[in-house]
Amino acid sequence: MSGQKKDNFAAYLFLSPWLVGLFVITVGPMIASLYLAFTDYNLIQAPQWIGLENFTRMLSDERLHNSLKVTFTYVFVSVPIQLAVALLLAVVLDRGVRGMAFYRSVFYLPSLLGSSVAIAILWKQVFGTDGLLNQVIAPLGFDGKGWISDPSTALGTLVVLNVWTFGAPMVIFLAGLRQIPAMYYEAASVDGAGALRRFATITLPLLTPIIFFNLVLQIIHAFQSFTQAFVVSGGTGGPSDSTMFYTLYLYDRGFGNFDMGYASAMAWFLLVIIGVFTAANFVASKYWVFYDD
Repeated sequence: MSGQKKDNFAAYLFLSPWLVGLFVITVGPMIASLYLAFTDYNLIQAPQWIGLENFTRMLSDERLHNSLKVTFTYVFVSVPIQLAVALLLAVVLDRGVRGMAFYRSVFYLPSLLGSSVAIAILWKQVFGTDGLLNQVIAPLGFDGKGWISDPSTALGTLVVLNVWTFGAPMVIFLAGLRQIPAMYYEAASVDGAGALRRFATITLPLLTPIIFFNLVLQIIHAFQSFTQAFVVSGGTGGPSDSTMFYTLYLYDRGFGNFDMGYASAMAWFLLVIIGVFTAANFVASKYWVFYDD
């Protein structure tokens, strides 16, 4: 065996675990799911081909329409607020706060824990009728309530939870801020520009590629949110389907009603939704994202 063939064999040998995982865990199930999307499959009997019937059912599925409304509200409200909070804290930390490494780690911690079951349970306790929030506002003269059990505020608690996980975009913003040359700020200061003017004319334009990157990632992540709503609502999407995320309804159809064919069609429809929003962001980026070159 020649040296080139030996190198190729060694490369494929080291890549084999990843390749096996790619085809067995990712590509294979995706192909199976695409096939099941066109079938009637209940996990017990063999799949029966029904063509586009699962997709046409979506047009008259009121709970699916409501889940889309809930999910869109969650994405469009939580993601902009989350990125704004992340950028604000990144700007503060970029000023050279003493112990910045400690604060950076503390602020990043919620991003690691925010999607966990433990944090969702904690959130349920904080916003419950006898939760921490009501205990804090009671001495101030405010009447507390079950924030999670009220349809008008239940989704808002999940929005707050998503905003709280601002650590990952904050660290990325902080890295982007460190790449902006200091001479730009020095020249602006000489011209008499204040802090807000420097932020609006220097920081924001030069940070738009990072903002765009975080925006795309967080939108995709928000559309895939599941654990928080499942734990907080007990898997029901309640109260009154106010926390029925699209992914939660997909899970309910697939594993609650054993309508796996319909659930597979829903999964592919979600992929299309995320793809459309991602493509729209890339098209719109031509008008507001600025690169040095």
